[in-house]
Amino acid sequence: MLDQFIHNDYLRAFAVLVLSLLLIRLALFFLEKFAIRIASKTKTKADDELFARGSKPMHILTLLIGLLLGIKELSLTPEVDSIVNNLIYSVIVVIAGYLIYIIIDVLVIKALKRITKKTKSDIDDSLVSLFHSVLKIALVIISTLYILGIWGVEITPLLAGLGIAGLAVALALQPILSNIFSGAAMVLDHSIRVHDLVYLDERTKGRIEKIGLRSTKIKTFDNELLIIPNNKLADSTIQNVALPEPKSRAVVPFSVAYGSDVDKVKKVILQEIKKIQHVEKDPEPLVRFIEMADSSLNFKVYFYVDSFENRFAAIDEANTRIYKVLNRERIEIPFPQMDVHVKKK
Repeated sequence: MLDQFIHNDYLRAFAVLVLSLLLIRLALFFLEKFAIRIASKTKTKADDELFARGSKPMHILTLLIGLLLGIKELSLTPEVDSIVNNLIYSVIVVIAGYLIYIIIDVLVIKALKRITKKTKSDIDDSLVSLFHSVLKIALVIISTLYILGIWGVEITPLLAGLGIAGLAVALALQPILSNIFSGAAMVLDHSIRVHDLVYLDERTKGRIEKIGLRSTKIKTFDNELLIIPNNKLADSTIQNVALPEPKSRAVVPFSVAYGSDVDKVKKVILQEIKKIQHVEKDPEPLVRFIEMADSSLNFKVYFYVDSFENRFAAIDEANTRIYKVLNRERIEIPFPQMDVHVKKK
């Protein structure tokens, strides 16, 4: 129809481009106004973020559609026309994939993250993060395959080749894959969680900072970071102080001199232990007379604190209270000594 008024192909293509851009922009303008009016009535900010992040890709998409319509007015050779159209369609696929990612990220991922913040478990946070990563990879793969189809590349032989290559890569990356599956197994098995206090051996102990795909980071009491591969951690014997519950037992040994009243010692020590902050009433604290050693009568105090995080502070307070009450009650605190008897001939 335009060729009756504009005989030059390039001018006609430019006119189609401008006209299509104006019509599409006008339609988007009214659609955006309508969407903003609806969004203003909602309490969530997801729609505002969706408009903010999707505005620029949508404008690029309208420009590409205008170019596609304008090029049809040009008298190009079939080869050039095919290449130009394939280029534009490829960019449209990339932009469309990005828009799909924005929609899912804003409406699904952000909503899931808000839900997981309200839960006490860290497992759902890890699963949402894993789903987010898988979503990105899946969209890239789907977009790439679609673009290859646009350019006439046979996807079936390619997928078969990728399968054989993937098997070779999987064998080469077996240690990395082993770490990934070991980390996922520990998270799903509830064996360890972020912020748990774990003991692996006498030298390896600390709080879990992060459970990654390849390794787990543990922060020691000396403020040092231990990075342990997940497969080694999964094969280790882990003493998780935070499981099955935060409540933890503390044991404090002490000694008194021979001749002390054992019943009095138990009574005064038990009274002091019950005054310690964070000490649990169930089970009740207990004082045991352990042994009659070479230079002392040895005891141990057993009590539970409400959380493993308070155990060291409770042990410190227990030692302080035991020392003070023994001095106050004039109960002698022994020290190692040896009596030497010299016989005269």
